[in-house]
Amino acid sequence: MAHSERVPEAAGSAAERDQNQYLTFMLGREMFALGILGIKEILEYEPPTDVPLMPSFIRGIVNLRGAVVPVIDLCARFGREPTSISKKTCIVIVETSGKEDTQVLGVLVDAVNEVLEIPHSDIESAPSFGNSVRTDFIQGMGKVRGKFVIILNVDNVLSVSEMEAIAGSTENDSRAQIGASRS
Repeated sequence: MAHSERVPEAAGSAAERDQNQYLTFMLGREMFALGILGIKEILEYEPPTDVPLMPSFIRGIVNLRGAVVPVIDLCARFGREPTSISKKTCIVIVETSGKEDTQVLGVLVDAVNEVLEIPHSDIESAPSFGNSVRTDFIQGMGKVRGKFVIILNVDNVLSVSEMEAIAGSTENDSRAQIGASRS
C-alpha cells in the first residue's frame, strides 16, 4: 500500500448509492464498517507523536499535510486491549460532525478490508444486549455474505466532546496522583 491512499470513487454518483457504501475493517477478529462519505483517506501506519496526559485510547497525533490530527485506537476506545501494530495496521482519516463544527481524526485499525455496498434492507438495528461495543456506538448490523458487519455511528464513537470530558478526567486523576505522591 502506498503511504497515502484515497478512497475510491463510487461507480455511480447518486447520493443514495454513496450513503449505502461502507469501508470495512478489522479490529481483532470482528469486522466493522464506517460510512464512506465521512472517510477522507487511508494512511499506512507510522507511529503517532505521543501527547502527555491523554486517555489510553488517544495514541497521539500525526501531521497530515500540516494539520494536527489526533489518532484514536478504536480497540482501546471500546474498552479492549490496545491495538497491536502489524504490517496491516492502518490509520483511517475520518471527518466527524460535532455540535459546532467538523473535526478530522485518525482511527487506528488492525486492517482495512474493502468498500462494500450494503443496501438499507440488509441493515438491522443494533442489538440491545450481548455486544462488545456500546449500543450508541452502533448505527446498525449489516448482513454481508451471510455474516454481520458492525456499522459504527462515527459521530458517537468519535464524539470530540465526550473524548474531551474523558481527557479532562484523566488529567484530573493524574494531578490527584501527583498530589498524593507528594504528601
